[in-house]
Formats: sequence, structure tokens, C-alpha cells
Amino acid sequence: METINTSGKRKTAIARAVVKEGTGKVTINKIPLDIYTPELARLKIQEPLGLAQEKADKVDIAVNVQGGGVMGQAEAIRTAITRGLIEFYKDEELEAMFRAYDRSFVINDTRRKLPKNPLGHGARAKRQKSYR
Repeated sequence: METINTSGKRKTAIARAVVKEGTGKVTINKIPLDIYTPELARLKIQEPLGLAQEKADKVDIAVNVQGGGVMGQAEAIRTAITRGLIEFYKDEELEAMFRAYDRSFVINDTRRKLPKNPLGHGARAKRQKSYR
């Protein structure tokens, strides 16, 4: 029995997915996807599963996610699941379909927070000047 390990990232959230043959069960941190909250995050996670429905029903996916916020975790999970399905089936057409729908399914988001600068209290904020 073949198992595939993949990962997805978004900001500081990191998701690791294990994909193996099964009956279509998806768990996130040992919680079934059906009862995962909040609902908006659940819908975001279900997007790749809905696009590749017939292939997703033949595998079990276990995801472990940590760091970041709720939606950052949801996007990281989404990327990890998509990569797992592509790698499990070794299907170029599946990858092309995911990329055409939304590029962030397959590619991590590389945007990061800017470092703080010495002249202000944040990355862009500066102390105001007064010439009076």
C-alpha cells in the first residue's frame, strides 16, 4: 500500500498531509472534515476535493496543521491536499486542472511580513516630523 507525504504553507501555517488508499475520509488534526469549524475554512478546504471528486473518494487523507490563524491553516491544508492528490495519482492533467482553477492550490504563498525599521513602530510607519 502506497502512502504519500506532502506539505503546504501559508504565512506561518504549515500543513502536512498523508495520502493513502481508502474510502474518502479526510481528517484534520484527527478531527473529521465534516465537523471541522469554522464553516468558511471547511468550504475552502473542500474546494480541491470537490474538483477531483471521483479521485478523492478513493483515498484517505490525514492532515496535521500547526501555526498561523484559521484561514492561513485552511489555505495550507488546501495546498497539502492538492499536492497529495497530484503526487498519489501522478496525473499531469489533474495538476493542470488545479492550476487553471486557482494557482494557489499547487503553489505556496511566499508573501511574508516586512521587518520592522528603526525609525518607527512598524515596517512602514515612521515618526512624524514637525518643523515648528
